[in-house]
Amino acid sequence: MSPDRTPDYLVERLHAGDLPPDEAARVRARLEAEGGERRLEALAREDALLRETHPPGPALREIRRRAALGAPARRRARRPLLLVPVAAAVALAAVLVLRIPGGHLAPDRRDEDTRMKGLAPRLEVHRSHGGGGAEELREGAVAREGDLLQLSYVAAGRRYGAVVSVDGRGIVTLHWPEEGGPAAPLAQAGAVPLPHAYLLDDAPAFERFFLVTGDNAFDSATVVEAARRLAAAGRARQDPLPLPAGLDQRALLLVK
Repeated sequence: MSPDRTPDYLVERLHAGDLPPDEAARVRARLEAEGGERRLEALAREDALLRETHPPGPALREIRRRAALGAPARRRARRPLLLVPVAAAVALAAVLVLRIPGGHLAPDRRDEDTRMKGLAPRLEVHRSHGGGGAEELREGAVAREGDLLQLSYVAAGRRYGAVVSVDGRGIVTLHWPEEGGPAAPLAQAGAVPLPHAYLLDDAPAFERFFLVTGDNAFDSATVVEAARRLAAAGRARQDPLPLPAGLDQRALLLVK
């Protein structure tokens, strides 16, 4: 990629409507100057194809089923050594978890058959309204303390993944795999809900979720360390994770 080419993450944020108006205008003008309008068009086609081939119905039914269970939430502390040394500036959050039993997923070895050309992995967030109701939260949606969120992923052929978040206090949380270690094997079954739902705490400003995927096995500690560095730099709200080559990332920002 040419160093003068508009970075992919800026194009994706422009497409998602995540940029402030003045920055969006600058990025759009930069794209037009370099003849990059087709990159925006490609993202629109990709989104349309993803929604056509992976309709939200099955995932929404499962999320509504879980919401209707009304299971009590409990606090589950993450293991600090998975994330940061004791003296690190970025603390590891204790998150509220709604426990939902789930089975272990074996890696899909048929990625050449299951990966769909033109599709990319995707992270989805739904907010439960109780009584079986749920709504999808898109990039830049407003969320509040006490919201019960269900995270889901679309693997789009990628075999392994991890999900982390960074909040407005710079706190990093590893959501999946819950116990850390190797990245989780991903199911190739459309939108797949994670086995837990999460209650947002009172952290200010934002909560940003990252889905990191790869064709080859990797350690979730790599993702957590990248999130820690991004948070320490004060750039977690807008920048991509500083990940090694071979890993793909998708982010979703909620404003608080």
